Amino acid sequence: MADRSAQVVKSLLIVRLSAIGDIVFASPLIAALRQQWPEAHIAWLVQPECAALLDQHPDLDTVIVCPLRHWQRLWRAHRYAELWASVRTLRANLRHYDFDLALDLQGLLKSGLLTWLSGARERIGLGSREGSQWLMTRRLPRGGDVRLIGSEYRFLAATLGLPNADDFKMAVYYSAADALAADLVIARESLANGYAVLCPFTTRPQKHWFEDRWAHLAQRLRAELGLIPVLLGGPSDGDAARRIVAAADEHLINLVGQTSLTEAAALIDRAALLIGVDTGLSHMGIACETPSVLLFGATCPYLETTRANARVLYQPRPCSPCKRHPTCNGRFDCMQALIVEDILHQADAVLRL
Repeated sequence: MADRSAQVVKSLLIVRLSAIGDIVFASPLIAALRQQWPEAHIAWLVQPECAALLDQHPDLDTVIVCPLRHWQRLWRAHRYAELWASVRTLRANLRHYDFDLALDLQGLLKSGLLTWLSGARERIGLGSREGSQWLMTRRLPRGGDVRLIGSEYRFLAATLGLPNADDFKMAVYYSAADALAADLVIARESLANGYAVLCPFTTRPQKHWFEDRWAHLAQRLRAELGLIPVLLGGPSDGDAARRIVAAADEHLINLVGQTSLTEAAALIDRAALLIGVDTGLSHMGIACETPSVLLFGATCPYLETTRANARVLYQPRPCSPCKRHPTCNGRFDCMQALIVEDILHQADAVLRL
């Protein structure tokens, strides 16, 4: 384990461009780095759609936005001069901070190139691949106990000798305006007596639970636990959300596409319960210490949540976890094994803690 207590770091950069869940998993690093170097300028490089997760963090000095998707559009449109000008602008912005240290948490070529572009004198890559390892001054494996939430980031903190690496608490911060927006929704929808947030949506179908089961679960949450179910998700989830609402016979409230990311965080923070699949909003429930039940199948990023009131339901099969390569011809047997009765039982258990 490296002892970095004597290392002088005046300015450091964290590179993790996306996604929501990974940024939440990595969030404890901010506090650990601040404890290690109280006077350092700490910045995070992130894509625009995830920047709001970091804007309110009290231990971050700067959130630098990388317009990666805009660059991709410029490339496809053959607008190379405009693309190069935008890259140079970001490079100048990064180098303005004269970084002593940069941590590439993503380990991909795109994040490695940006870490190298920062001009940081020391560049540490976590699990660097795709050639990004050659752009680092040091590469660390993605180690740690894979059963534990945020294991690779815990391992990084311990390897760097950061303080309180064992007390690794995720955190999501939102603004007073986000809190007010959530309170207005709670008043408008008559949720003050308790509601359960449902997070059914992800970008990969093999991580989904089934729409008819969400509808059935919503009905029973009202009837048996006395909680009003509330659907959260992004604008692209609207069609699926409407199907679930129709099947639930108006037993749940649909807020999909109606909140910002941080307004969703404020609603999750105020919820009595969260039930979700392996998606960013679900992991935010654990960060907010909201009683949570998570449904895993094709992926299993962790089994140990470190919180008694947050539990993972996972029924592995010989093919588990298949991640991006399911072999079940669309049956998704691992998710089929998760039934409403078991979820309600676990929900009742975490609510009693």
